[in-house]
This record gives sequence, C-alpha cells and structure tokens, in this order.
Amino acid sequence: MLPLAMVSGVEMGKVTTKVRLWSMAHQLEYVKGIRRASEIQVMEEEGLVDTGATSLVIPQEVAQKLQLPYFEKETTVAYADGRRASRKVAYGIILEILGRQGEFDAIVEPDGKILLGQIVLERLDLIPDPKKGVLGPRPESPDTPLIELFEEREEWRRGR
Repeated sequence: MLPLAMVSGVEMGKVTTKVRLWSMAHQLEYVKGIRRASEIQVMEEEGLVDTGATSLVIPQEVAQKLQLPYFEKETTVAYADGRRASRKVAYGIILEILGRQGEFDAIVEPDGKILLGQIVLERLDLIPDPKKGVLGPRPESPDTPLIELFEEREEWRRGR
C-alpha cells in the first residue's frame, strides 16, 4: 500500500472524527421509564471515514459494551483485497457525529476501528475533506441534515 501524502501535518486522505454511540433499545427503555439515563452506556470513540465502505462497521468490543442485538443471519462482506467473510450485523445503534444523529445497523468485525461508510455519510449529510482531514456538513445544509427525496410525478400518482 502506498503511504498517504502529508498536507500541513495531516495525512492526506485520512479523515477521522469523534463519534458517540449508544443502544436504541436502552434509549427506548429510558423513554418508557424502565431505565435511568445514567444507565445508558454511551461510548465516545474515534471513527475513520471510509468512503469505500458502504455501511457502519464496529468492532465486537463496541457491540458487547453497548449490549447490541444481532440479526439472526450473518452477512457476507467483501474486503478491498478481495477476501470475503461472514460477519454478524448488529442493529439499533444510535450514532451521533457533529450533533447529527441517526439510527443504524453495523457490520461487526472481530477487532479494528469504527468505520463510517457511505450510508452514514448520506444519512447524516456529511462530507469529508481529505486535504484538511476533517468531516463536516454539506454547505447546502450547515445546520441540519438535508435528505433529498424523489420528486413526485403525475405518472407515479396514476400508477404507471
């Protein structure tokens, strides 16, 4: 693998950001009065933006600490080097980046880093700046995520 270029002391192309993660199930228990806020395990970690990845990826240790549930069946993942493997998929993860929150599923790796793939970036409406090594909101939506929906067309209403 080629080394990343350096720009002003930052590795060109490498974008990391602080992320907060917690369990949707635990938050719902709090809303229902079953769990106290202090009992919700919130993790603050460094996440690596991976524009080549589709999904959120978390290490098994994170999934265990957050007591996340898993889908019954595993999924096959393909790595950049051509390898394939079966991995568990955790669900009900609330992820917060730069004050923006969303609920996600995540591929669970035996170890490694938290990877933020395209689904996370799209849902939270964030874009990486590889030259500066930072992640930020799109200029069109500086305060809140902008989710673009399909334009409704007359032929769709008529069932064509």
